[in-house]
Amino acid sequence: MSVSIKTPEQIEKMRVAGRLASEVLDYITPYVVPGVTTGELDRLCHDYMVQVQDTIPAPLNYAPPGYPPYPKSICTSVNHQVCHGVPGDRVLKRGDIVNLDVTVISDGYHGDTSRMFLLGGDVSILARRLCQVTLESLWLGIAAVQPGAHLGDIGYAIQRHAERHGFSIVREFCGHGIGRKFHEEPQVLHYGRPGAGMELVPGMTFTIEPMINAGKPAISELPDGWTIVTKDRSLSAQWEHTILVTGTGHEVLTLSAGTPPEPAIFPSST
Repeated sequence: MSVSIKTPEQIEKMRVAGRLASEVLDYITPYVVPGVTTGELDRLCHDYMVQVQDTIPAPLNYAPPGYPPYPKSICTSVNHQVCHGVPGDRVLKRGDIVNLDVTVISDGYHGDTSRMFLLGGDVSILARRLCQVTLESLWLGIAAVQPGAHLGDIGYAIQRHAERHGFSIVREFCGHGIGRKFHEEPQVLHYGRPGAGMELVPGMTFTIEPMINAGKPAISELPDGWTIVTKDRSLSAQWEHTILVTGTGHEVLTLSAGTPPEPAIFPSST
């Protein structure tokens, strides 16, 4: 397994790309309201990336082996959609939860982040709790990142918190290394054992993006070849950040003015 260790110059480009990706989510937040279509959110994000930021929407026409080219510029996953939801004519309504997943390419480097949005005051207690626990799980995973730690420490922290609250971890999708390529090594599982897996070293950059279901972990793929849903149609939530392993701990690269803060019950990031 070949993992790219970033140079200081590359890390600075990753910081810029990560901030820009997060700023797309800042920009789109006021538009994520009942009555908007997921296709309109995609159009707005696309135009902002291309015309305002001068970045490239990484998902557009992305075609990993075995997949058709992805037709849109962001992913919009609503309610029981786990990930890779394709924007279209779907109208968001009060009570929905939706994940918007944004990846930009800036100066050849990728920034990748996603957030959950809760629409209106009709979001169920279960949906709110799922979104909050998933956010907490993400930050617990981030807190495990430091030189000398292992990938399994990240997965264990996420899995333990989610399952303690009665939720389940999607196993088929994981975080990933990122840099000049959208998806690099290593794979960052959201479950695992402490001390297992690759040792973390300074200069590694990867995403942590737990997908957590209110019901069972089983998933299926829709006929569009991209959208993943829970097999039992239970709700699913996901949050994502791009992380750098530093000499003393970690740095979250996908932060901006509008980023939801780290849950207060956890110590501050290093």
